[in-house]
Amino acid sequence: MKALLLIDLQNGFCPSGNLAVAEGDEVIPVANRLMRDGGYDLIVASQDWHPANHGSFASQHPGKKPFEMGTLSGKPQMLWPDHCVQGTEDAALHPALEKERIQFVQKKGQAIDVDSYSAFRDNDREALTGLDAVLKAKGVTALDIGGLATDYCVKFSVMDALDLLPGVKIRFVSDLSRGITPEGVKAAVAEMEAAGVSAVTSAEIIARG
Repeated sequence: MKALLLIDLQNGFCPSGNLAVAEGDEVIPVANRLMRDGGYDLIVASQDWHPANHGSFASQHPGKKPFEMGTLSGKPQMLWPDHCVQGTEDAALHPALEKERIQFVQKKGQAIDVDSYSAFRDNDREALTGLDAVLKAKGVTALDIGGLATDYCVKFSVMDALDLLPGVKIRFVSDLSRGITPEGVKAAVAEMEAAGVSAVTSAEIIARG
């Protein structure tokens, strides 16, 4: 059972979004090609779905600005612009994404007092989203992961997949992903590769069937 996990392909992380990733919209055609021609048995996606007063927002910390470090529940926290607020257009999956091909969407980041970069669990590593159980129930044996952003939600999802899905072959799809900073991307890819995750391109996936 071969599956594809699309991480946070939402308006908020694409140009004009509240937390735009440079060239974020360029991954949408890649995602569509993979969903059509990648030979996947299962396609799932994650979706940031924050309450309006989420604790990772700089607006909830007087005197703080976006992209400054703060604290959340006593732990260091990067403070973000308000983004992907539940029910807003910013939180919606990108309009050009062929959403009808996605069989399951895992919402994340709904608890006010903890952030959720990973599609699999909160940053405090306490609460699971339940996505691992969904993939296990489907009998997934290989999982390709990519999306936005490489150095945050993609990397954390990959590392949690390794931990929570033992025996499943995990790959990082490089051209399906874009990052916040070049140095962050470099470090994230190095960390994933050191953990045994191979990087692959959409063209390689499609060519191999």
